[in-house]
Amino acid sequence: MAQEIERKFLVDIDKVDLPKQGLTICQGYIQTADKTTVRIRIMGDKAFLTLKGETHGFSRSEFEYEIPVSDARQMLDELCKGPVVDKTRYLIQHQQHLWELDIFAGDNQGLIVAEVELSSETEQPELPDWITQEVTGDKRYYNSNLLTHPFKNW
Repeated sequence: MAQEIERKFLVDIDKVDLPKQGLTICQGYIQTADKTTVRIRIMGDKAFLTLKGETHGFSRSEFEYEIPVSDARQMLDELCKGPVVDKTRYLIQHQQHLWELDIFAGDNQGLIVAEVELSSETEQPELPDWITQEVTGDKRYYNSNLLTHPFKNW
């Protein structure tokens, strides 16, 4: 089984040396009857269908499959209810970890979040100096929740 173990943090953008190129991401969610998350994502010139299980601690099961971009666009238009999440992702290497820094747009403009994937829940990554606060357990920062409760309304 595939498993995602990640921690999520807020960022002081003034302290970050951003790479020149970011990757544009547009993603939406298909409504489910349980706590499974079904995400459709277009990232640059690729698209993915992702299924995620319920979060326990920092972990949850995750299954991701590349799909044709045309299929993803159709799924976003026809199957995803409501708005989409738009953001630009920057990949930043710090010590042994690759950090994903997301700068949100649209209704979530002003929100900047960094995530780091870990090999175990007990792993303690060295935090870059641009990290301000951990928000791993705060459901407001789940991308799927940002659709119905966007940052602009906080």
